[in-house]
Formats: sequence, structure tokens, C-alpha cells
Amino acid sequence: MDQDTTSAASSFGAAAAAYERGRPPYPETALDFLLPPGRPRVLDLGAGTGKLTRQIRDRGLDVLAVDPSEGMLGELRRAIPEISAQIGTAEHIPLPDASVDVVLVAQAWHWIDPARAIPEIARVLTPTGRLGLIWNLRDERTDWVHRLGNIIGREDRHRDITMGPPFGPVTTSTFGWTHNMRPAELLDLVASRSRLILMPADERAAVLAQVRQLSATHPALLGRDAYALPYRTQCAYADLKP
Repeated sequence: MDQDTTSAASSFGAAAAAYERGRPPYPETALDFLLPPGRPRVLDLGAGTGKLTRQIRDRGLDVLAVDPSEGMLGELRRAIPEISAQIGTAEHIPLPDASVDVVLVAQAWHWIDPARAIPEIARVLTPTGRLGLIWNLRDERTDWVHRLGNIIGREDRHRDITMGPPFGPVTTSTFGWTHNMRPAELLDLVASRSRLILMPADERAAVLAQVRQLSATHPALLGRDAYALPYRTQCAYADLKP
């Protein structure tokens, strides 16, 4: 990461509690797609508060967590204290060579410098190891979700994924699903976005006020105790070449 990107990525620590409350998990079908058969040892790289880490642990797999934010890892350690969680980045991973079978990067590849991260990820992987990427993207074909995007910014992660040597071809898939959340969790989801975190306080308050107004006026949300937020979860993986 360059200095600006590192600062932006690390800024999530200021909103770690909101991130933990508001961010969704990942569909199990996506994990079925990303994880190889057997019982691989997994590194959750850019683990944040451990949303994905917990799901990997719940599959009975050995999982490690690395993230650049002490604030985010603080939330992770409170939730799953038995998991090894260390400060680090994709460009400087605090693990020995050939120590994990899979590296998963959730909601974080866009913060990473691939030219520096790919060799470092390959270093910590076993010879037949796998790099997997995953993003939860709001499905803005739903009207209220489209209007939410008008307020907080569009989802823009739908792009071609390349990993390059020493990895082989990239395999991709997308999974549609719905996350049910309380109204307060929608505000936490919005507040945990890097764009909001980096805003001046008055601008951030104005955006959150617009989200509250949407909740209070849109027919799909008005008077509801829970919202159904549709997602498209995009996944990609590549294995090290033999």
C-alpha cells in the first residue's frame, strides 16, 4: 500500500464497532466455492473485525487473522479470543514461508498493491496454495438500495480480476443472497464505509440524516423492524502453479 492507501485502510479502526455491528457475513455458498476440499489452514488477510474469520472457524478449520488496524483486531479478539490475530498487511505478512494453504481477502483487495502483495502471499502459501478474493456488493437493482447508493456512493468492485504469476488462471463466480438487518444496523453499515469515516463530522452527519430520511419515507422500509438488503457476492480464486 502507498501512504494514502494505508491511511485510508487503517481508518476503519475509528469505526470498528460500527463495522462489527453493520457489516454482513458472507454466504456459505461463496465459502464452498473459495475453499479447496479437505482441511486447509487459512489466513484471513485484512480480517477486520473477523466477520469471515468466524465463518472459517465455524467450519472447523484452522484460521489465522492479519489486519493493519489495531482497532479492528481489538473487536476481533473480543469476539474470538482463541484466534491468532496479528498486525500486518498484504505486502508484509507476519507469517513464516509456506505456513498456510489458503489466503482469503474479503472486502480488501482494492486497498492492496498487487505488485508487492502477490509475491508476499505466494511466500506464505504452501506449494499448492490458493488465493481467494471476496466482495459483498449491494444489489442496486432493488429500488431502495439504488436510492441508498445515490446517497452513499455506488458499488464499483465489478471488475476483471487478475493475479498473475506465480498463480494460474483465475476462476470466478457470483452468488446472490439477502441479508436481514435492523434499521440501526443499516446506519452502522453506512457509518463503517471508508468514505464516511474520512468525512468531516458535519458532512458525515448530513449523509446519515439522508439515510434516516430514506428509512422513514421509502415504502419498502417505512415502519419495518427489519430490512432485507440484497447482495451480490463476487468471488475469485487462483492456485499457485505447480
